[in-house]
Amino acid sequence: MPKIPFGPTYDEMLSPELIAPEVRSKAVTALQDNELDPINLFNITWKDRTNNVRKVVLPPALTGIDANVVVMLGTGFPSGSHKVGPAYATLIEGIVDGEITPDHTILGPSTGNFGIGTAYISKLLGLKAVIIMPDNMSKERYERIKKYGGELDLTPGSESDVILTLERTHSLMKNPQNKALAQFELLSNYRFHRHVTGGSAIAAVEGVGNGRIAGFVSAPGSAGTIAAADQIKYAFPEAKIAALEPYECSTLANGGRGQHRIEGIGDKMCTLIHNLLTTDFVILIKDEETIQGLKIFHDGLETLVGMGVDRELAQTLQTSFGPSGLCNVIGAIKMAKYLKLGPGDNVVTVATDGFDRYNSVLAEMEHRYLEMAPFVLDRWAKDIFIGAQDDQVFDFRRSDKKEQLFQQKEQDWLKFGYSKEYLDSMREQSFWDNEYAKIKGYNEKIAALR
Repeated sequence: MPKIPFGPTYDEMLSPELIAPEVRSKAVTALQDNELDPINLFNITWKDRTNNVRKVVLPPALTGIDANVVVMLGTGFPSGSHKVGPAYATLIEGIVDGEITPDHTILGPSTGNFGIGTAYISKLLGLKAVIIMPDNMSKERYERIKKYGGELDLTPGSESDVILTLERTHSLMKNPQNKALAQFELLSNYRFHRHVTGGSAIAAVEGVGNGRIAGFVSAPGSAGTIAAADQIKYAFPEAKIAALEPYECSTLANGGRGQHRIEGIGDKMCTLIHNLLTTDFVILIKDEETIQGLKIFHDGLETLVGMGVDRELAQTLQTSFGPSGLCNVIGAIKMAKYLKLGPGDNVVTVATDGFDRYNSVLAEMEHRYLEMAPFVLDRWAKDIFIGAQDDQVFDFRRSDKKEQLFQQKEQDWLKFGYSKEYLDSMREQSFWDNEYAKIKGYNEKIAALR
């Protein structure tokens, strides 16, 4: 077994108050003092040291809507992104099932955060990790992976060329020494987000507005995070779920497969683990608006305060978002406008990571603009947030529209060896509920192992 054959159960990641107090206390301390202490595995949770969900509630002064936009913050996870959760879930399931041993090399196909998470968890568990990524991502992501001891295997292209990382992974899997954490197709990713992210989203609206979730939006990369929708709809059947895509790469909406600059999402496919049954809408977001929004959040403190945003909140926003988080915020505003949500209604989304891995993105942006004076940021803020339109919203609730998504998944995954019968089984909610039910067994196995 790996050197550190222990860690939290799914229930403990959702509710860290279930962790033994002495372990929880040591973990909270280690998160600040030594991120490479293996006890940080017990910090894989959306909740802070007081067992409250890390979040911000964006005010109408910023969003221009009456509904609340509740954003769960991923920066508080070990390694700085919530993608460390599914990386851990996939590895620990393989360990307790006996499919992963210390002799294996772990393959992590990714465009960034999942790869960082895979390298990080592998380091804590004493495993070798090779992260397979496009060669045109932010340099901060590569540096973070190498910091955690991961090796890089780069494929040509950028975010929109993630399919090449899958092809490389499937080729390397022919060597039995390699074990792939294929986030796009392994249902441990689905289980983590349905249970931990979904349950945390429900907790995040307690005491906010009417205490219910009217909408949940997520921009799929692996389509792990959007699995939270299944748990949200169970608690709030009226909730509507939207998948967000780059306007420049609108694969789910209409089969588009262009290039874009929103790292972590829009990967030219319908991923295998995406439960299409609970996706009601697809909303397109222009990639440049997410980069402009990142500039506003990070460098436009006075712009935000001038709009009426509390200064302390504006300071929190400076470090708590990356481009995909801005994409989710813009999508939440569009959804609220489309659904005509009002005071007391809540739209929930996530900020996958923080600004620490995107300095180079803003540096590149500065080369493309002649001027970014404060008045420019003021104009961008009004156009992007206050002026967000409810256009580019595609309704996929009708059976014929849903069929379009099923056909896209079939087109993407038959070539990777999955049978049509297996793909057809995903058209029934029972498939997803049966996969989710496996959490009980894994809770028991993880607890028994440690």
